[in-house]
Amino acid sequence: MSAEEGQLVAGRYRLLERIGRGGMGTVWRAEDELLGRQVAVKRLHASPHLADDELATLYERTRREARSAARISHPNVVVVHDVVDDDGRPCVVMEYVPSLTLSDVIKEHGPVTPREAARIGRGMVAALRAAHAAGVLHRDVKPGNVLLGDDGRVVLTDFGIAVATGTSTLTKTGEMVGSIDYVAPERVRGGKPGPASDLWALGATLYQAVEGTPPFRRATPLETAYAIAADELTPPRRAGALAPLIEALLAKDPEQRPSAEAAERALRQSATTTTATAAATAAATQTATGGRAGNGPAGDAGDAPARARVATAVLPAEAAAAPPDDDGPHRRTRRPHRPRRARRMAVWAAALAVLAGAALAGTLALRIGDDGDGAKQSAAGKQTGQPTASASPSATPPSTPEGYHLVEEKELGVSFPVPDGWTRTLPSGAEERNEIAYVSPSGLVGIRISVRDFASPDPLQHWKDDEAASVQEGKLPDYRKLRMQSTSFRKLPAAIWEFTWQGSAREWRACALAFGRSGGKEHVIYLSAPKAEWQRHKHVFDDVKDGYRLPGQDG
Repeated sequence: MSAEEGQLVAGRYRLLERIGRGGMGTVWRAEDELLGRQVAVKRLHASPHLADDELATLYERTRREARSAARISHPNVVVVHDVVDDDGRPCVVMEYVPSLTLSDVIKEHGPVTPREAARIGRGMVAALRAAHAAGVLHRDVKPGNVLLGDDGRVVLTDFGIAVATGTSTLTKTGEMVGSIDYVAPERVRGGKPGPASDLWALGATLYQAVEGTPPFRRATPLETAYAIAADELTPPRRAGALAPLIEALLAKDPEQRPSAEAAERALRQSATTTTATAAATAAATQTATGGRAGNGPAGDAGDAPARARVATAVLPAEAAAAPPDDDGPHRRTRRPHRPRRARRMAVWAAALAVLAGAALAGTLALRIGDDGDGAKQSAAGKQTGQPTASASPSATPPSTPEGYHLVEEKELGVSFPVPDGWTRTLPSGAEERNEIAYVSPSGLVGIRISVRDFASPDPLQHWKDDEAASVQEGKLPDYRKLRMQSTSFRKLPAAIWEFTWQGSAREWRACALAFGRSGGKEHVIYLSAPKAEWQRHKHVFDDVKDGYRLPGQDG
């Protein structure tokens, strides 16, 4: 038995079992000997290294947690019974909810199904609606603060850094409180949090629930803060009908996020859509397999492959079988848009100031090229923000993602993964460019691969020449360049180009990567899609790029 186990707090609460531990305190299952019921007692850690004013702030935050939570009466919010002193330190006495946290569930069992995530999300958003109606911002919504009760109840807990409308802040200028993975972009930039900030954290939590990892996690806290503020979201691939809502909640601009009421409606609708999709998929599977069911439980959204679920849930009705119109210069593509240098530096400065104030640990591992790229390199060597500069071809080939199949283009001398169901086609002028294309079932999204005999000595200048020619020839009406810059890919010189233009029926977006050594082969990977559908399909570019196999890289 530990030194604390069995201890009596405030002459009333007998500590029985430690059930949780965080940076600020420990939560115990305890017996209320006066009323004969089990409760949860949160005790602060002794912190001898803190100064008196810091201890006072910590204690006030704990008392504020009790006051904030006590203002909210809702089944999805933990009930606060009492606040007592324990050797001069405040302890919060709460209802005891036999449960696991969502964080524990993800760690022990992996991501949850979209249907379960929707159920959890409904409980969370109901709690946030109640909190916001009471004038309380949570400010630390995350999987570790979501309790999944043994009885099926979803409870939002730990209002330790919550703030009530009209109360003074307990943070210093430039300081940020909360777990960095779930801190909204406006807070990373030093802005004032609002209800939309809690909803962004809800989106980040749902993303992690279905994907198994936070949406913007990088190698260090500073890199994560920058990614939250500036990087585009990698769309969730296992979210099914939840994907549009998660992406909307994770919008950079708080004004663009749905309200709590709209999010709750979407969560209820997605549950219906997911169930219907699962039933349709199960029926199709039984027909195709002579009555044999899938691997998942009957009626579960996990029955269908992840990409099939996404397509069923969100494919626009407009998706016709016709080939893409006005498909741009048909030459190159690039990866997600990153702000210009001045804005990037401002974001870095804000992130540095905020993280320094919050005293978050972590080693900074940055690589900012002479061209002002600002791309980041993690400690593990995986680059974010642009194609990874990886080792040259080796005996270990890239893996083929789930939902893809590997195609070998012998005339091009390369192989690469293609989404299942996509159709091989020869674009106009393909022979001249030594090019092949694969088009989605809707006919609106396409990936093009070309391999040319002689690589440009300067890939960036080559893109600039293509850009000038395409605009001059009228191939790109209302052209807008999003990014064009030098990089490297597989230790070869490379350049990346991303842009939009107006087609006859819709606006388009494209991303192109060109790489190769002067005098050798030049490889081009190009993805185009309707701009309105870009977030949903841009992962195809990354998947093809990451699985691209150069000559000599056997499968």
